[in-house]
Amino acid sequence: MKARHFIIIAIAAVQILLAGATARAADPVSLDSLLHEMIDRNAIAQLPSPWYTCKQASSYDRKSTGASDGETWFANGDASQYIREETNGDRHEWVMMDEAGPGAIVRIWSANPKGTLRIYLDGEAEPALEAPMDQLLGGTWSVDDVTVGQPLSAERSRGWNLYLPIPYEKHCKITSDSNGFYYQVNYRTYDKGAKVESFSTYQLVKAADLLDRVQRSLGQAPAAAGGPTLQANGQLENGSRLELTLAPGPAAVATITCRIKADDYADALRQLVLVAEFDEEPTVWAPVGDFFGSGIGVNSFQDWYRTVEADGGALLTSRWIMPYQKSGKVRLEYLGTAEVDADLAVTSTWWIWDDRSMHFHAHWRQEDPIATRPMHDWNYINMSGRGIYVGDTLAVANPVEAWWGEGDEKIYVDGESFPSHFGTGTEDYYGYAWCCPEPFTDPFHAQPRCDGPGNYGHTTVSRVRLLDGIPFRKSLIFDIEVWHWKDCNIGYAATTFLYARPGAIHNRLAQPEEAERGALDPPPLPPPFTIAGAIECENLDVTAHSDGLEYGPQAMAGFGRETWSNDSHFWVRGTKIGDYVELEVPCDSKGPVEVTLHATRSWDYGIVQFSINGKQAGNPVDFFSGAQGVCKASGPIDLGTFRPASGKLTLRAEVVGGNPDAVGTQAYFGLDCVVLESAK
Repeated sequence: MKARHFIIIAIAAVQILLAGATARAADPVSLDSLLHEMIDRNAIAQLPSPWYTCKQASSYDRKSTGASDGETWFANGDASQYIREETNGDRHEWVMMDEAGPGAIVRIWSANPKGTLRIYLDGEAEPALEAPMDQLLGGTWSVDDVTVGQPLSAERSRGWNLYLPIPYEKHCKITSDSNGFYYQVNYRTYDKGAKVESFSTYQLVKAADLLDRVQRSLGQAPAAAGGPTLQANGQLENGSRLELTLAPGPAAVATITCRIKADDYADALRQLVLVAEFDEEPTVWAPVGDFFGSGIGVNSFQDWYRTVEADGGALLTSRWIMPYQKSGKVRLEYLGTAEVDADLAVTSTWWIWDDRSMHFHAHWRQEDPIATRPMHDWNYINMSGRGIYVGDTLAVANPVEAWWGEGDEKIYVDGESFPSHFGTGTEDYYGYAWCCPEPFTDPFHAQPRCDGPGNYGHTTVSRVRLLDGIPFRKSLIFDIEVWHWKDCNIGYAATTFLYARPGAIHNRLAQPEEAERGALDPPPLPPPFTIAGAIECENLDVTAHSDGLEYGPQAMAGFGRETWSNDSHFWVRGTKIGDYVELEVPCDSKGPVEVTLHATRSWDYGIVQFSINGKQAGNPVDFFSGAQGVCKASGPIDLGTFRPASGKLTLRAEVVGGNPDAVGTQAYFGLDCVVLESAK
């Protein structure tokens, strides 16, 4: 190995005033203090003051009552589950959360927000916040020209998210006047005696400048950290390393930057491992691709703590604050065989070490293959000690197009017998929805890689926790269900990020033999299934549609191969009765033809009437699948016999109703293909 080390000495050092933005025990928790805390990178590295727990209210299937019942423990009816239904005058309201304070809401998510969301605080009869749920979670809600927009409120790959903190002094109840949706609410509960100022829209308007600054800060690339910088670079061979010994503490790592050049980045970023020790405790061991949130290969993205850029190679930056009292070491260890060029830089800053200061932890676990049957809970990490859980990255290798992530997270804090965080699906935990294979990047969560078609191949998802970190006094266990739609073998690699007081222990030992395996690619897919004579609806021209209608192709192999022709369909996302679309079906027959349609049935689909060339084609078809979570092909639908006009048939599909058991707008539908045969 060829390497050199040098130190860039800072001209000046700036003292970090740790008590500045973080609420002191004597100061009230408020909208302002929580917004400041959100963008204070130092706050997360200290034990909370005042102390709080973080729990989750969600629409998880209430049949899941205990791990001893293997069938119900993995129940998947995760919509329309509420605490209760109430009558408020002539209005029905479904209660999503009902908790005593002092506390604060720190995250609300939904896959299909419906109705008006109302947040009642401190037992008041009138809500402190009342807004259409899709606006509040979709970045368009405002009061007196103050908009809670991106990234505090945004739709990401069909998941709707709100990160605006909503504190309350005594009590919080959240309702919607509609039902049939999925939801998660993360909330803090402070220790008794903590002072909290309850949220009001007046406070929100008053905090307009601060809100704008926070939204801009979250959405911008942060300035480079100043302070002493250590660097090492060289050409790495198998078994070689670059190591930096940090200046004596107390101090803190502010940034870690790695620049990598390799012939095969998929292998290199898995076989090159980042290791860190603070105060002689090993606290970080993870492949650089996973540590920096890229997963397999170089997948550009940026969240609050990390940036990945394809900059003539791989440029990886971490902004996790890593305090230490006396000593620290950071190094790269290379387990591969092909040479790689690496540059490691660590910038430090001052830190005041006290009895609230914590060490940073990052721990990696890979298992490949994992059998998806029987369903089971897969452990991210067990941690004993005192600290706070602050995020994770999951890299998945899926051998089929079917959805891999129905699994719910189950997080147990301080010896709980039942998890205080019980989720509604893996993609819901990561802030998106409906197994959507669309990349996104956001300060709080990201999906920088999703190969496709469908959910086949490599997927990388991350969630980092700012206000929704999970403190623990004694222990934390994080499990996630392996809940795949197919019986197959899948690969998981999870990296967990925590802060903990010195002496904390965990169950995630280093796995050099797993990292040495490099990128584990799933086998290639067989060619797509096709129906004989199919004219694929996703390839047809749209000649007319109702205003504002959304439509386009959707990969369907994730719901089952050899089911939809060309493994896809034409997906129409209506919002109301009367929405329609017209497709031009080419037909060169001189005489009449028999028209057969293949379509899709799903849990949120409507009742559709078809017509061809302006004439009704058959009776209305109810495309509700019969059960939540079920999506299946319709089979052949006989639309009748029609004569083409000018070498084409105009197929019109119009929503005329909805099944009362369907969820969502009940105005979605999907068209697979049309088969034409000469009439006898």
